[in-house]
Amino acid sequence: MPPVDVAELVRLRTRHPEAIAEAAARRTRRPLLGPSGRLMILAADHPARGALGVGDRKFAMANRADLLRRLCLALSRPGVDGVLATADILDDLLLLGALDGKVVMGSMNRGGLQGASFELDDRFTGHRPEDLARLGFDAGKLLLRIDYDDPGSLNTLESTARAVDAMAARRLPLFVEPFISRRGPDGRLRNDLSAEAVTRSIAIASGLGGSSAYTWLKVPVTENPDDMAEVMAASTLPAVLLGGDIGDAAENRAAAYEKWRGALQLPTVRGLVVGRSLLYPADGDVAAAVDTAVGLL
Repeated sequence: MPPVDVAELVRLRTRHPEAIAEAAARRTRRPLLGPSGRLMILAADHPARGALGVGDRKFAMANRADLLRRLCLALSRPGVDGVLATADILDDLLLLGALDGKVVMGSMNRGGLQGASFELDDRFTGHRPEDLARLGFDAGKLLLRIDYDDPGSLNTLESTARAVDAMAARRLPLFVEPFISRRGPDGRLRNDLSAEAVTRSIAIASGLGGSSAYTWLKVPVTENPDDMAEVMAASTLPAVLLGGDIGDAAENRAAAYEKWRGALQLPTVRGLVVGRSLLYPADGDVAAAVDTAVGLL
């Protein structure tokens, strides 16, 4: 993996913090979609929620230099269009010169910390629309988890609608990741991946805000992949598939790839946004994992 000079990153952050804005200003930009009309985006916004685990490795994403090395390697692979991350990670990647010619997607709401009692009151503590515009980034992303039994979901719904409006006013694409979620007997939040729940979440997310012109959806594959054609018929908004943590077992990985392959044939599905399963494969071969996912497109 490419080296990451942590000492140099810290030197720039302490002595020349304006270097981040300067790197953003000179970054070579590209259209959201290339000639293929498809998107392959790496997701690395998990740490800001305190979600550091991959499979059975509880703190796999806790070493920032290691994460940056993996991201730089993955971004260098053919067919990878860009990255989704929070400001701290994108700032590092700007300083490393890893974002030229890439789609840069800022993660907007990170207040719903993993395991917290307030997880569903998901405040917008990440990028604001004005930040994305100022830095010349290409899109934003937000997570919308809806629990009919938790009033915090209403706060997130309203904030999401206003974010849709603010992004549309700036003509910036916004990727909305909706789930119907429920707390189990142990108090842990779980996303419902049944066809009924995913259909309902898509319908709700599609109607938020005063314009859907710049809204994309970021959706999971349903428990039964055969349901995806009917589920995706709930909206005409363009969509990408999310990866999630598929675990370390080879059979789980193969099954996930097959699910993605099938769903990518649907007319509204335009690509993949995948993070942990590509950046932290069980065999350690990031390049091979990324190349396999790119091949699905």
